[in-house]
Amino acid sequence: MLLRPSGVLDSGSRPARARPGAISVSQLPFRQGVRLAVDVGSVRVGVARSDPGGILASPLAVLTSGPGEKAAQARAELARLAASEGAIEVIVGLPTSLSGREGTAAAGAREFAADLAGRLAPVPVRLVDERFTTTEAHDALRRGGKNARARRQVVDAAAAAVLLQAALNAERATGRPPGQLVRAGDGAGA
Repeated sequence: MLLRPSGVLDSGSRPARARPGAISVSQLPFRQGVRLAVDVGSVRVGVARSDPGGILASPLAVLTSGPGEKAAQARAELARLAASEGAIEVIVGLPTSLSGREGTAAAGAREFAADLAGRLAPVPVRLVDERFTTTEAHDALRRGGKNARARRQVVDAAAAAVLLQAALNAERATGRPPGQLVRAGDGAGA
């Protein structure tokens, strides 16, 4: 299949014709601006950034986190990063099981996102399913020649980049921002 400049999929030899009234991929609305994505962990928080056109995600930073004051410092640093990067949105990964169930890690991500929403208002914060992002990041880093020790230092930011790229691709495909919008105080359930 080919994607024609009009955004219509084509299987080969004949030019594709859009149905009357059909919307092509290139006609869907797409917001311009830098987005950040966050892979929340109990020890580290990976951060990724998109380009201003919202096309490509890249790893940005790994912040130290942990219980209590360390988590608060990571959230404050992330708020500073969002302001300095001019982010129009922050995506927070929501870890769920293969069946879609949420455990303690998801509750922690929801709490993190709600706190961040309070710090960043009016910049939107969204929760997006992050299943397999860390696995994909490890695989990509392994293929890039990084050994286990080197991967450990950067995998969280790489996982955030995988999450952000998936969110950007989903928005381009649907014309809608991805995930669930989080409001300050939504920590227990959104």
